[in-house]
Amino acid sequence: MYNKKECVAMLLAGGQGSRLYALTQSVAKPAVPYGAKYRIIDFPLSNCVNSGIDTVGVLTQYQPLVLNEYIGDGQPWDLDRLHGGVHVLPPYQKASGAQWYSGTANAIYQNLSFIERYDPEYVIILSGDHIYKMDYSKMLNFHKEHDCACTIAVIDVELEEASRFGIMLANDDDKIYDFEEKPKNPRSTLASMGIYVFSYAKLKKYLIENENDADATKDFGNNIIPALLENNERVYAYRFDGYWKDVGTIDSLWEANMDLINPNIPIDLYDPAWKIYSRNPVFPPQNIGKNAKIQNSMVTEGCFIDGMVEFSMISDGVKIEKDAVVTDSILMPGCTICSGAVVEYAIVGENSVIGEGAHIGARPETIDNKDEWGIAVIGHNLDISEGSVVPPKKIISEDIK
Repeated sequence: MYNKKECVAMLLAGGQGSRLYALTQSVAKPAVPYGAKYRIIDFPLSNCVNSGIDTVGVLTQYQPLVLNEYIGDGQPWDLDRLHGGVHVLPPYQKASGAQWYSGTANAIYQNLSFIERYDPEYVIILSGDHIYKMDYSKMLNFHKEHDCACTIAVIDVELEEASRFGIMLANDDDKIYDFEEKPKNPRSTLASMGIYVFSYAKLKKYLIENENDADATKDFGNNIIPALLENNERVYAYRFDGYWKDVGTIDSLWEANMDLINPNIPIDLYDPAWKIYSRNPVFPPQNIGKNAKIQNSMVTEGCFIDGMVEFSMISDGVKIEKDAVVTDSILMPGCTICSGAVVEYAIVGENSVIGEGAHIGARPETIDNKDEWGIAVIGHNLDISEGSVVPPKKIISEDIK
């Protein structure tokens, strides 16, 4: 056993992210670039270190190469510890054979031996695909004060949005008495954020019981939480009122990026007391050419811009040539927008090239049928030939010659 830790974090980062289509064909969802210089996983990792949690297991499965390389030894997040630190935990071969993670609960179950190395009193379960800043130590204190078996972070959502989430029903003292997974007719607006604090003894007990149930789906929402409630365990809701965004879809990923340049949205990346750390490549300063016009955008180091940029996220190493126009868009690291090309309401993946005079996406007011409008997406490492047109809502995963 290693040095005892009061709390260990387990970060679920193995999902396929199929609703992000071309952006996750070769990259795990938590490794998708965000906010011009970050990747999605930077937020839960930074939250951990800012909250005083220095032992994190990152559970990977789908397309883990980029994510594993990015996390490395954890140094950018101050998680390169001799005792603790960050550990990447893929499924592995056991004496009984290899087994992929078959659900969120099964993923944690398969790594109980990792948790037990640190003999923790508490385990916090996190998701790798949310954008938010949260002090987990406050949630842990709430858990202790209420003597909980499990504490679930919740956020109040609009009633019309509630059917997209796991919904909690709680008493006035925040004790949860019922739970509905994506209900058609929600009876509450308290949505689960997919963040759980467990007393480890209870977590282990219910994970083992769940694993031994042949009919279970091996999932926290479908199995573990209902089982806790059925057994009258103390399960409480911890209310969070800050910014939180699930970036599991093209639209939500685009919106979360645009939120960073909206002065009315309360997410502050410039707060020195709660930094968001990331592993950034070394680039020279950005070069703004004599023809450049830039408005209300975030521009990272290593960029060369000689065109027009408005209301956009420009990642490291991006090149925007003279007479190119980029508006309301996300350009991921290393992509090139050639002279005369127009990119609007679009996401362009890493290292892709948009040829001269090409037109990607469209402004919503130019489309008569609003059902035909949406964010255009160009996948990673693609060449879009000169003069090509990619209409709104189109998702491109192969070169256009």
